[in-house]
Amino acid sequence: MAVRYAGKPIMKDLPGVAEVALSGMETFHDRSPVVGRSNPIAPPLEFAPDLETQSVQGVGNFGRAYEGAPGCVHGGFIASAFDELLGMACIFSGNPGMTGRLEVHYRSPTPVCSDLRFEGRFDRREGRKIYTSAELYSGERLCAEATGLFIMIDRAKFDAMNASRRDRLATD
Repeated sequence: MAVRYAGKPIMKDLPGVAEVALSGMETFHDRSPVVGRSNPIAPPLEFAPDLETQSVQGVGNFGRAYEGAPGCVHGGFIASAFDELLGMACIFSGNPGMTGRLEVHYRSPTPVCSDLRFEGRFDRREGRKIYTSAELYSGERLCAEATGLFIMIDRAKFDAMNASRRDRLATD
């Protein structure tokens, strides 16, 4: 495990994941519990937004630590990956959002220790509601689909949440 993180960045002032949606993807990719390059609990997944198509593409592999049923990725980790992917797709709405609803439909078992592909997208925005959708594949086999409803949060609320977080962490 130490070898995996030896060349990765070390963050001094760790922002919250939601806060990063406002500051840029560079910090998000370090801290995230799902795709964080500097986060030891994150599976080796890589998600990349495509501004032109308003989509997010992902690749990765869940090792044995993420196993649920024998030989299969636990559904909770799949849901977490979709939440992250769809949250990234929110950037195309022009505003950050927080998960209001996440629906995952498991179509076939997702194998551990196998190359996987995620495809996610921003579908539309209606007022404060941001709609997204995604799929997870093992090879050409569809393993799961997801839809997400995110609720747009204004900058002042994110700033207040960040201030509260910093106050809590300062006492630890």
